[in-house]
Amino acid sequence: MIPDYQSLMLPLLQYAADGEEHSLRESIDALSESFHLSENDRMQLLPSGRQPVMDNRVGWARTYLAKAGLLEVTRRGHFRITDRGRDVLREKPESINVRYLERFPEFVSFRQLSRQPEGDDSKEGEESPNATPEELLEQSYEKLREALAAEILSRVMNASPAFFERLVVELLVRMGYGGSLQDAGRAIGKSGDDGIDGIIKEDRLGLDVIFVQAKRWQATVGRPEIQKFVGALQGQRARKGVFITTSGFSADAREYASRIDSKVVLIDGPQLAQFMMDFDLGVTPVASYQVKRLDSDYFAEE
Repeated sequence: MIPDYQSLMLPLLQYAADGEEHSLRESIDALSESFHLSENDRMQLLPSGRQPVMDNRVGWARTYLAKAGLLEVTRRGHFRITDRGRDVLREKPESINVRYLERFPEFVSFRQLSRQPEGDDSKEGEESPNATPEELLEQSYEKLREALAAEILSRVMNASPAFFERLVVELLVRMGYGGSLQDAGRAIGKSGDDGIDGIIKEDRLGLDVIFVQAKRWQATVGRPEIQKFVGALQGQRARKGVFITTSGFSADAREYASRIDSKVVLIDGPQLAQFMMDFDLGVTPVASYQVKRLDSDYFAEE
């Protein structure tokens, strides 16, 4: 289990106790070893997929220790312990966390910049001790996506079959399949079964085709439906297929699809909603936020 960033503060300070200059990279590797993290633990990424969780947490532990004056940044990505840091280690604290660091004026000043709104006495360390600022931001983002996905599915289920047909066609085109909307619309045939069936181009040149079936269902799609789909796929001499449903697939259906010769992709309701959000179909941006980092090169004087 990956330790939270506050649990990493004391081990990181102890790692720097030799007084030597250390890089952030080597400290991440050393702490990963000391906490016996597996390779999977070390590779675990933040929800954005842009940074390993362990790297993020060690980075914030270093930032907080530096803001409290226990570590000093010597150059980009490098640090060493300070006299204050040595004094803290001589006290032999059982742990170092946000509350502990608030004894230092520099850290209090740093915290004032990101303090909770007035009237809210909660503190970041107490509210979510396992989360760094990036993790808190990404967790909030994921919660917003989950709520929006549920709303999307609800609206799709209440829409007409004709609307669902247009939705699937437009989504596939936005994802790069089917050529133009006009091409895809012609290729998809109406089944009258609250869904659509047909063949679309895999790319704009039509070098290969994909057989599509979509069902606006509430019941779980089982193996028999997938077997029928595969039969239709073979009947159309198509090697690839996409089965889209607003509900879900049984474990047996997924297992069957995974071991047949034809390439069949199963997209359930939650995945459909995620794709709609990712490709801006049926949703509109409300606000955007940029997370920026300091450009150390800009401040480097010749």
